[in-house]
Amino acid sequence: MNADDSLTDDDAVGRALSGDLVAYEALVSRYTPIAHRTAFLLGAGDEAEDVVQEAFVKAYRHLRSFRRESPFRPWLLRIVANETHNVTRSRGRRADLSVRLEGVREPYTPEDPQDAAAAGDRSARLLAAVRSLPDREREAVVCRYFLQLSESETAEILGCPIGSVKSRTHRGLRRLREEVDRELL
Repeated sequence: MNADDSLTDDDAVGRALSGDLVAYEALVSRYTPIAHRTAFLLGAGDEAEDVVQEAFVKAYRHLRSFRRESPFRPWLLRIVANETHNVTRSRGRRADLSVRLEGVREPYTPEDPQDAAAAGDRSARLLAAVRSLPDREREAVVCRYFLQLSESETAEILGCPIGSVKSRTHRGLRRLREEVDRELL
């Protein structure tokens, strides 16, 4: 572990504001994985790396406007979400939503190839169902369940009240349940 890993977000932001690029690099290193997952899951697809890079550049440029009493992660992910929205809007179509499991292991790996195929098929169907949700519901479900963000972090990232996050998540999960029920019939 290097010395930059021990910096708190607040210390790193403070040092970055004073011109310490190594401190900002610590933030970039710390938050690149979740920023990439956020961009990818919100629809950036193959452009996720570009979105993340642009988000970190914008975050650095606007670091002086960051409220130091607030957590850095939701502020950064809001920038990532906005950049993703800009990319998908400029494309004129919604990007294909896929889960990137880079470096993540499943808690259960089936020994039987038939079980593995069935698990892969279930994952693909779930992703297709999530992909088919209306944008607002998809974004809320992705933030809450794929990125495991709290309701308040999701609200901050999506720029909406917590009540909207709750209702969008509820509606999205209801639609997913209905889709699963239809498939079982």
